[in-house]
Amino acid sequence: MYHDDDPIETSEWLDALESLIENEGIDRVKYILERLSERASRDGTELPYSITTPFRNTIPAAQEARMPGDLFMERRIRSLIRWNAMAMVVRASKRPGDLGGHISTFSSAATLYDVGFNYFFHGGDEKRESDLVYFQGHASPGNYARSFLEGRFTEEQLDKYREEVDGDGLSSYPHPWLMPDYWQFPTVSMGLGPIQAIYQAHVMKYLDGRELIEMGDRKVWCFVGDGETDEPETLGCISKAGRENLDNLVFVVNCNLQRLDGPVRGNGKIIQELEGAFRGAGWNVIKVVWGRVWDTLFDQDNNGVMQRAMDEICDGDLQNYTHNGPAHTRKHFFGKYPEMAKLVEGWTDDDINKLNRGGHDPYKVYAAYKKAATEANGKPTVILAHTIKGYGFGAAGESQNTAHSLKKLDLDTLKSFRDRFAIPLKDEELEDVPYYRPAPDSPELVYMNKRRQELGGFYPRRRKDSQPLKIPDLDIFKQVLEGSNGREVSLTMVFVRLLNALVKDKRIGKRVVPIVPDEARTFGMEGMFRQLGIYTAEGQKYVPQDREQIMYYREDKKGQILQEGINEGGAMAAWMAAATSYSTNNFPLIPFYAFYSMFGFQRVGDLAWASGDMQARGFLIGGTAGRTTLNGEGLQHQDGHSHILANTIPNCRAYDPSYGHEMAVIIHHGMKEMFEENKNVFYYITMENENYEQPAMPKGCEDGIIKGMYKFESVEVKGGKKKLRVQLLSAGAIMNEIRAAAQMLKDDWGVASDVWSVTSYNELARDGQHVERWNLLHPDDKGRTAYVTQCLENQIGPVVSSTDYIKLHSEQLRGFIPKTFMTLGTDGFGRSDTREKLRSFFEIDRYHVTVTALSALAKDGEIKEEQVLEAMRKYGIDRNKTNPAHC
Repeated sequence: MYHDDDPIETSEWLDALESLIENEGIDRVKYILERLSERASRDGTELPYSITTPFRNTIPAAQEARMPGDLFMERRIRSLIRWNAMAMVVRASKRPGDLGGHISTFSSAATLYDVGFNYFFHGGDEKRESDLVYFQGHASPGNYARSFLEGRFTEEQLDKYREEVDGDGLSSYPHPWLMPDYWQFPTVSMGLGPIQAIYQAHVMKYLDGRELIEMGDRKVWCFVGDGETDEPETLGCISKAGRENLDNLVFVVNCNLQRLDGPVRGNGKIIQELEGAFRGAGWNVIKVVWGRVWDTLFDQDNNGVMQRAMDEICDGDLQNYTHNGPAHTRKHFFGKYPEMAKLVEGWTDDDINKLNRGGHDPYKVYAAYKKAATEANGKPTVILAHTIKGYGFGAAGESQNTAHSLKKLDLDTLKSFRDRFAIPLKDEELEDVPYYRPAPDSPELVYMNKRRQELGGFYPRRRKDSQPLKIPDLDIFKQVLEGSNGREVSLTMVFVRLLNALVKDKRIGKRVVPIVPDEARTFGMEGMFRQLGIYTAEGQKYVPQDREQIMYYREDKKGQILQEGINEGGAMAAWMAAATSYSTNNFPLIPFYAFYSMFGFQRVGDLAWASGDMQARGFLIGGTAGRTTLNGEGLQHQDGHSHILANTIPNCRAYDPSYGHEMAVIIHHGMKEMFEENKNVFYYITMENENYEQPAMPKGCEDGIIKGMYKFESVEVKGGKKKLRVQLLSAGAIMNEIRAAAQMLKDDWGVASDVWSVTSYNELARDGQHVERWNLLHPDDKGRTAYVTQCLENQIGPVVSSTDYIKLHSEQLRGFIPKTFMTLGTDGFGRSDTREKLRSFFEIDRYHVTVTALSALAKDGEIKEEQVLEAMRKYGIDRNKTNPAHC
C-alpha cells in the first residue's frame, strides 16, 4: 500500500492538491476528486475504494471549536464524580450480599458524559422540551455520583445502590419502573438503547413533520459501547437514520476496545470498522482518536510514517501499550520505525504516559459534540471516541481483560486513585471508602449547578404523567357494536373500522398513530394509505404505480401512518417512542402497532419487556392470530403461545376477543385507562383473519369483557327426566367451534350448555392469583373469591375450555375452577392446511369439544363411558392417533 515507484511524481500531485486546498477550498477539491474518479472508472480502472479514513481525529486541531468553560474546574468536578462512583460500587461490594456493580465502563466514559452535561444535554424549560439521552447502562454509577454532588441523592441513597426492595434504592441500571422520576429509558440488555434512540429521533421528526410538536434544537443522544455494536439491534437500523435524515440524532460510541471477556476486535480496529458501517449508512462520522498531546507529533510527521504506524497497529496492540506502560510503548510503537523513534527522542516515560486518547480529552470531545450539534447537515452523526477501559485504576484494572468485573479495590489502589484525581481525603479515611461532597457554596458545586441551570436544570429526569385526554364515549364504535347484520366479517376488518372511527374524532384523531411492519395489506389497512398518508421525511418524489387506484400508496411528509418495512424490531421501537410520548414530549399519542402475532413477543421480547419497564401506553395488535386460524402459512407463522409470552410482562393486559363488540369495549376501556386515568399499562389484543358473522353486543356484558369472561349464550334441552349440563369456555375464532359443539351436544346427546366468551384467560388468572395471595395473608378475614370462580361455582356441570393456543393458556385457571375442568389446545408445531383439518389435527374442533364434554360428564358419573366411545365412533375420532404435540 505504501510502496512508491516514483516519489517525485507523487510529490508533484500532492503539491497540486495542497495548492488546490489552499487557494480554492475543500468543496473544489471534492469536485475535482469526484471527476477524476469518474474518468478513471470509465476505462475500467479499479479504484482503491474506501469508506474509512486514516486512524486519526476527523477534526483537524486548527478547526476545533474552542471549549468555553473552565477546564481545571471541570476536571476537579469530574474527579469527584469518578471518586464517588467508585466509592458507591466498592462500598456495595463490601456489604453482605456481594451486590457490587460496574465501574470500569464509567471510568472510560466519564469525560464523554461530563462534556455533555456541561454544554449539551438540555434539561428542558418553559420554552422547549428536554433533549433525550440514552445512557450506557453499565455507566449508571456515574449518573448517580453526579446527582449526589448536585444534591439530588443522599449518602444513604448511594449506600442503597442495588438494594431496592425496601424502597429508596438506586437501580443497578436505568430502569424507569424502579426510578420513575429519574430514568427515562431502559438501556440494558445491550442493544436496546441504540434501536430505541433511532426510532425516538424518527418519531420526534414525525411529530414535527405533522406540526404536532415543534422539534427545534432538540437532540437524541445515545451512548453505546463498542462491544455493544455486536448486537444486531445496535447497527441493524442505522440505515433508517441515514435514509430519514435524522440530523437530530447523535450516537457516541465509547470505544474502550474491550468486551466483558476480552478485546472487541483484537486483530482489527473497531473504530475503523464502525466508521465504514456508519458512513456507508449515510451518517456523519467524527473520530476522536487521540488527545491534544498527540497534535505536535502529527504536526512533525512530515513523511507520514507515524500515520502509517497508526494504520498498521491493531486494537490488541493498543490495549498492550496502555497495560504494559510507556517503556513498552516506546519500544514497540515508536521503535517500529527510526523516524518515529526520533519524534520522541528525549521524551521521558512520563511524557509518553501523557499521550492520552481522544475520549479522555475534554477539548477534543467538546469539538466533536459541537460539530455534531450544530453542523449535522441533514444527517445523523456518530462520534467514535477512543478511550481506556478501567481508566484511572492503574495496575488494578486499566486495559485489562478482567476490567469489566472490577468492583473491589485494595488500599494501595485507592491511594493511587485518590492521588491521581486529587481527592482531599487522608490515608486513614480510605479504609471506609468515604464519599466526598464539597460544601454547597464551594466553587465546584456553584460552577456545576450554574452549568445545569443554563441548560434547563438537572438531568436525567422523567415526567411521570401528562394532561389527561378526553376519550370519546363507547358509542363512537356504534357501527361495530350493532354487529354485522348477517354479513361475515373478520376481526381484522373490525379493527380497521374501529381505527377509522378513532382517526376521524376531532379530539383525539390526530394522536392516533397506526404502525405496521409492511403488513398493512394483510390486515386490510391499505385503505388508510390514501386517507392518512404514510410518513416519510422526504415526501413522495415519484408517482406511485397504483396512483389511479382508490387505495394507492401515498407517502407524505405529514403522513400519519408509520410503515416501518419488514422490520418488527424497528416497528416495535417506533411504537415504544410513540407510547412514551406522554412522558418525553408532554404530548400523549395513542399508538396501534399491528403485526403478525407470531412475530411479536417471540421476535422482540426484549423490547416488549423494556416497554413495560418504561411504562409505555398503547396497543399492540397481534394480527392473523391463532395456530389454526391462519391457514396455509405453516409452522413458522402460526401462533399458539403469544398470550403466554404476553403474560410474562406484569403491566401488559392481554385479550383475545371473539367478536367485534368485545374488541370495541376493550380498546375503549384501554384508552380511558391509559390516557384519561394515566395508568401505566399497555394492551395486547389478538385479531383473526377468519370471516364470520359478528353478533350485536349482548346487554350488560361490558364489565365481564374487561374482567375476562361473560356468559354469551345458553343452549337448552327440552324435556327429559335428568337434565345434563356442561360449561363451555373459549376465545377468538374457536368460539364458533364451541358454539357449534353446544348445538351438537343438544341435538346428538341431549346435553344443555352455557357458552362463555373468555376475552382474557390472562386477566382471569392474574385476578385468581391475586385473590389467592390475599386469602393466604389474611386467614383471619372473610375469604375473597376469584372472578372466574364467581362465574362458574353456581353453574351446573363440568367445565371444558378450547382455544387456538397451547393448553397452558387455559390451564392457568385450573386452581380457580371448583369443578371437573378439561382443556383443549394447540400444543405442537403448526403446519399448512385448511382450518377444518388443522382444528381436527390439534383436537380443538367442535367434534373434540363434544367428546371432551361427554368425557367430563362421564368423569363426574353423569353418563357412562360407553357414550364417550360411541361419540368418538360417530365423529370419526381415532383414539390411537399420535399426540399432535409430538408430531
